[in-house]
Amino acid sequence: MTPPSFMERHRTPIVVVAGLVGVALVAAFVFLSSSQPAYACSTKWVPAPTASPAVGATPALGYVQPDQGTEHDPVGEKVTYTYCAPASGAHYNKPGSGGPIQPRVYGPSDNVLPQGWIHNLEHGGMVLLYTGSSSGATSEGQAQLRAFYDTFPPGPVCGTPKGVDGPVIARFDQMSSPFQALVWGRVLLLDTFDQAKILAFWEQWGERTHPEKKCAVPSPSAAPS
Repeated sequence: MTPPSFMERHRTPIVVVAGLVGVALVAAFVFLSSSQPAYACSTKWVPAPTASPAVGATPALGYVQPDQGTEHDPVGEKVTYTYCAPASGAHYNKPGSGGPIQPRVYGPSDNVLPQGWIHNLEHGGMVLLYTGSSSGATSEGQAQLRAFYDTFPPGPVCGTPKGVDGPVIARFDQMSSPFQALVWGRVLLLDTFDQAKILAFWEQWGERTHPEKKCAVPSPSAAPS
């Protein structure tokens, strides 16, 4: 009678070990996937200086940021942005969770991804960002931001009420100033929270630059020079 082979003699422990190795590999993959950052930034964007407005002209607040596209990516896919904070670019398309996200004030410890709020920009909303080292991350700053949100005016073109598309107020550390206000394709850089300037920026550019229009936008001649 032929003696059993090595595999036959040790089939059970081999199967058990193989199963354990498989479980370990799956666990390692899940851990590595979950620990990878959801996005990356190539550059903390600093706009080039622009010419001063003509005498008597209304200054155009903020700076035009180079376009980064409008692609919809699957939720969970990592995105690398050329410029941060991004005022356009690839984003998630899962309303309410992936993007657009719920407009409100998000705290310093909330995990808020640009892939979500870029979709709010695409719909015409405004996003106000603060870094973790700014006054916006303090308890006093959070109270100030909540008061700002509570009194935020409707859209200057379509009259979209607060809470539909914006404002989204969230922490974002990969940017060149402590605060930045964004509409699609345009960024207002701020060293401190300046409510009057942010509202003036919204009045100038809100609901005018985004690709998914909700109503007729005034001709460019009506915009500030």
